[in-house]
Amino acid sequence: MTAVFALATSLLWGLADFGGGLLTRRFPALTVVVVSQGVAAVVLGAVVLATGGWTEASPRLWFAAAAGLVGPVAMLCFYRALALGPMGVVSPLATVGVAVPVSVGLLLGERPGLVQYAGIAVAVVGIVLAGGPELRGAPVQRQAVAMTLVAAFGFGAVMALVAEASHTVTGLFLALFVQRVCNVAVGGAALAVSARRGAPVLPEGGTPAVWRSLPALSFVGLADVAANGSYALAARHGPVAVAAVLASLYPVVTALAARGLLGERLRPVQAAGAGLALAGSVLLAAG
Repeated sequence: MTAVFALATSLLWGLADFGGGLLTRRFPALTVVVVSQGVAAVVLGAVVLATGGWTEASPRLWFAAAAGLVGPVAMLCFYRALALGPMGVVSPLATVGVAVPVSVGLLLGERPGLVQYAGIAVAVVGIVLAGGPELRGAPVQRQAVAMTLVAAFGFGAVMALVAEASHTVTGLFLALFVQRVCNVAVGGAALAVSARRGAPVLPEGGTPAVWRSLPALSFVGLADVAANGSYALAARHGPVAVAAVLASLYPVVTALAARGLLGERLRPVQAAGAGLALAGSVLLAAG
C-alpha cells in the first residue's frame, strides 16, 4: 500500500503544480497560494466537523502547525528562485529536499533492502533529470541557488512533519486542516505586506477574474491537500524513505501534463529522466 499511496501523492502534487503554474501566469503567486489554500481550509473544516475529527486533538498537531508555517515560506522561496534563475536548474535542484524525509526514516531505524536502495538511487537521478537540468549556459545567481535549497529543505521538512502529524484517519483530517489554516495565515500576512508595498494582489480583471478562476484555484488547493493526506498514509504503511522518493516523482507528472495538455516537447534528458524515475519506482515497489 505504501507504493500506491505514494504514487498517488506524486500524481496529485504533479497536477497541483501544473495547475498552479498555469494560474501564476495570470495571477500573483501569493494570491494563488492564499485563495487555493483558503478553499482547502474551508472544505477540510467541514470534513472535520462531519467526522468529529476535533476530538482527536493532541500535541501531534504541533507537527501540522509547523508544516503549515514552513510550507508557504518554502513555496515563496521557490517562486523567487524561479524568477532569479533558469527553471531548468531551479526545478530539479528543488527535488533534493527528498533527502530530509529519507534521512528521518533512516534515523528512525528504517533499513530498506538492496533492491530498494537501488530503486532510491535510480529514482532520484531520474527525478533530477526529468526537470531538464541546464548543464550549459549563463551562470546561475548564488541567491537563486540559495533560495532553491531553502525551498527544497522546506518541502522536505513538510513531508517529514505531515507524516508525524497524526496516526489516525480522522486525526489526519484535523492535522491537514490545522496545516491549511497556518498556510493561509502566513500567506495572507505576506500578501498584506506585498499589497502595502504597492505590489499587485489581483489579476487583470480584478475580483471577478478570481471568481471565474475559482474552480481551477480550488482544484490546486484540494489536490495539494489530498497529496499531503495520501503521503501521510504512505509513510504510515511502510518505510518513509520509500514513500518519500516515490512521492517525489511529481516533476515527472508535471512534465508529462505539460506535454499532453500544452503540447510542450520533452527534451531528451527529460525523457530519459522520466524513464529512470519510473524504473526506480518499479524497483521500490518490488522491494
